[in-house]
Amino acid sequence: MSDFDTVLVVDFGAQYAQLIARRVREAHVYSEIVPHTITAAEVAARNPVGVILSGGPKSVHVAGAPGLDPEVFELDVPLLGICYGAQLVAASLGGTVARTGRGEYGRTALEVDAPSALFEVAGGQSVWMSHGDSIVGVPEGFAATARSAEAPVAALESPARRIFGVQFHPEVVHTPRGQELLARFLHDVCGARPTWTMTSIIESQVEAVRDQVGAERVICGLSGGVDSAVAAALVHKAVGEQLTCVYVDTGLMREGESDQVVETFRRHHGIELVHVRAAERFFERLAGVVDPEEKRKAIGERFIREFEVAAQGLSDARFLVQGTLYPDVIESGTPDAARIKSHHNVGGLPADLDFELVEPLRALFKDEVRRVGEELGLPPEIVWRQPFPGPGLGVRVLGEVTPERLAVLRHADAIVREEIKAAGLEREIWQAFAVLAADIRSVGVMGDERTYASPVILRAVTSDDAMTADWARLPHELLERLSSRIVNEVPGVNRVAYDITSKPPGTIEWE
Repeated sequence: MSDFDTVLVVDFGAQYAQLIARRVREAHVYSEIVPHTITAAEVAARNPVGVILSGGPKSVHVAGAPGLDPEVFELDVPLLGICYGAQLVAASLGGTVARTGRGEYGRTALEVDAPSALFEVAGGQSVWMSHGDSIVGVPEGFAATARSAEAPVAALESPARRIFGVQFHPEVVHTPRGQELLARFLHDVCGARPTWTMTSIIESQVEAVRDQVGAERVICGLSGGVDSAVAAALVHKAVGEQLTCVYVDTGLMREGESDQVVETFRRHHGIELVHVRAAERFFERLAGVVDPEEKRKAIGERFIREFEVAAQGLSDARFLVQGTLYPDVIESGTPDAARIKSHHNVGGLPADLDFELVEPLRALFKDEVRRVGEELGLPPEIVWRQPFPGPGLGVRVLGEVTPERLAVLRHADAIVREEIKAAGLEREIWQAFAVLAADIRSVGVMGDERTYASPVILRAVTSDDAMTADWARLPHELLERLSSRIVNEVPGVNRVAYDITSKPPGTIEWE
């Protein structure tokens, strides 16, 4: 992203590192997350306009606590430390961080002593704290600019060195004026240009794709999800008829989904689309498969075989489009990220497919991908589609997957999506869906007769990134409507349950 001013977010193991990066981008400045092991030379080579040190779970006094190359503080680059990052600034440059035994957690009253580069006015404001240690003495050349009940130095700065620190978390919504503070650091201190916009992203990626691809043929595997859809639309804007999309219809998609994908890309956007109807072959492969891991592997293997066959007919294609996002890139640095991805992403393609990858969304977060999709003219039904597992409805049938069971689940799932949308909750909820416990039977009474049928479990969660999730507090009237409709309209179901497990300890999906 050399066309944009860059701010580096140094990650010290904070749960909010990605959130800091997103907040920087919301101020229209490009950001990247880098490990705390980065050297000053590596920082300088990236030529950032600013550096932000994230929080972290450790104490600066603990042996093995993450540190930072001290030469980074000597670079002529503005730096902001947040929470642990602020304590690291103080400890590294000669200040004092004490284990007072009196931490602050949650909403806290902050008193700003005087206006400064980060604070527009003096006086009180509310911030979000989460710290055990406290900065009690500032380094030489620094001044304390704010305090709280248990943090005598809640903010410190050295305008001459352009180094700042705040003990609180400006990146969370619980700090009402936090975004203002970040914007002042980014625009006033760093001088960062606010050029990270959806229009500029599209323009830069169109140019990058054209430079990479030239006049060669490009192939894209559409999954029906927003990531591959936006990637395809962006590449099509760049190279037009050089792009061919392949959509493998597994028979495991939601109600009307396959028709919508074909309609959107073939007819609405005029993109050449190969529609592979493979439901029969998927059901054959899944016959007798009950174990969740085996099920995912079976679906993934069949998908790859279908894609390989379709790709043989496009032997002149040299490039393969993938909807890789920035969180995928970050996670790829963890020791077992590859295993996690292969487990969850059925669209993962074998290494021996001889294509060069085109990844136009590689620098984007999910919310940015959605905004790019809107800018490209994709319909809301595609752009705002909830995340959907790679193996589709196949992992939402507990037990063997058959066409009959899929029909039951698809019907129930359609009711869930319809009612969530009618309630105006579609964009507030990360995912809402139905699970069919196909191998479980329960007794019921319908029309004065005994029934012995399967239960449907409803699952709805709220989340920012799917790494953690909480169960959605759906209105009781909505739950009642869902239960009534599913039991009355879906044959073979006589009971509805609602899953109120968070992640962790549960997962979002059941399998």
